[in-house]
Amino acid sequence: MAVSHEQTTRSPFSGPDAPLEADLARCVHCGLCLSPCPTYLATGLEAESPRGRIYLIRAAEAGRVPLDAAFAGHMELCLQCRNCEAVCPSGVPFGRIMERTRAQLLQHRTGPFLPRALRVAATRALFPHPRALAAAAAGLRFYQRRLRPVLQRRGVLARLPRRLQLLETMAPTLTERPFEPERQIYRAYGTRRGVVGMFYGCVMPYMYPETEKATLELLRRAGYDVVVPSSQRCCGAILVHGGDREPARALARRNIETFLATNVEAVIVNAAGCGSTLKEYEELLGADPADRERAARFSALVKDVTEFLAERLADLPALGPVHARVTYQDSCHLAHAQRIKEAPRKLIRAIPGVEFVELASDRCCGSAGIYNVLQPEMSRTVLASKMDEVAEARPEILVTANPGCMLQLETGVRERGLPIRVLHVVDLLALSLRAGEAQPL
Repeated sequence: MAVSHEQTTRSPFSGPDAPLEADLARCVHCGLCLSPCPTYLATGLEAESPRGRIYLIRAAEAGRVPLDAAFAGHMELCLQCRNCEAVCPSGVPFGRIMERTRAQLLQHRTGPFLPRALRVAATRALFPHPRALAAAAAGLRFYQRRLRPVLQRRGVLARLPRRLQLLETMAPTLTERPFEPERQIYRAYGTRRGVVGMFYGCVMPYMYPETEKATLELLRRAGYDVVVPSSQRCCGAILVHGGDREPARALARRNIETFLATNVEAVIVNAAGCGSTLKEYEELLGADPADRERAARFSALVKDVTEFLAERLADLPALGPVHARVTYQDSCHLAHAQRIKEAPRKLIRAIPGVEFVELASDRCCGSAGIYNVLQPEMSRTVLASKMDEVAEARPEILVTANPGCMLQLETGVRERGLPIRVLHVVDLLALSLRAGEAQPL
């Protein structure tokens, strides 16, 4: 079929959230991004690699390929793990390219209607709204305690379609009360060294409340008053990654206003995916100069909890022994987006008794926000590769730095029947502090 000159020059991408030509032009097609890319390794297809996706995006911009379901499928299969960014010699900002491309797909209503509508409805109706999250958590807790045992006894779960079975098995087990700050300011223990804010996110308080408590406790023991504003909201990462940028901007403005008003010297976050988005608010809000200036001031304050504590190890009380073989899974948005790799390792190695072993690679575990819900088959394929590495390392404790990674790795450990405990870095540090306090003076 002949392609007209008009078709080859008219771009279907438009508006302030279209992919930036300068970003796309940085790719020199060297192919170094292929070997770290989980979807390329799983499929062997060029179109499922960062280089292949950039080819497709540039072709779509030039009008040479349509924005159809096939194009959307290649874009949706990307984990947005940004491992390609970490190895790219040309500094191609692939995360930004993919976020803007998905914004165009959303704008043009490209791809199957039902999955797209469900994702937008879920992300807009759930993550930004604390009451909706609380209701969803209560519903999940009721299902796990009351309904699931009945359905298991009657064999209903075994008869579900495979996709639903995968979703059911990966749901977090909500056994604890959620993390609910009792006050806005928690005073430091001992010598006061400063004041920081704590960003606790939207799902972490329900999925891993003990990790939230450990984060708060470690900051106080390091000598910091901790401000925990109740007016903070979801960081917007899930929305940004899905291309739904306008509601994400509203959340960003709310969080910026909230934390800048506290006059803290740092904003501490214990979820790598949240931290990455919080540090990139300037790009999200860049169209407005006033927004951009405030976003830059806010993002400069944001520190991952491992990044912050690794610089202040000497300020913590004496760490006690944790006699265990420990390995660490790099959370993609900490290692590849924020480029923080040494800080969590420094904290782990500082714990007496730990035998630290590295995994074979820093590739994604397959969680990727809600990717494991939207693309469960590919998510499990990527997880299987990661669990092979974990089994080879033979740890007793598997440590990471993001709630989605924790949930995904717990699924892998459970399904393989491995005697491994999955923890956040701060959970391991809290264990060590408690062990130190138990030792006689």
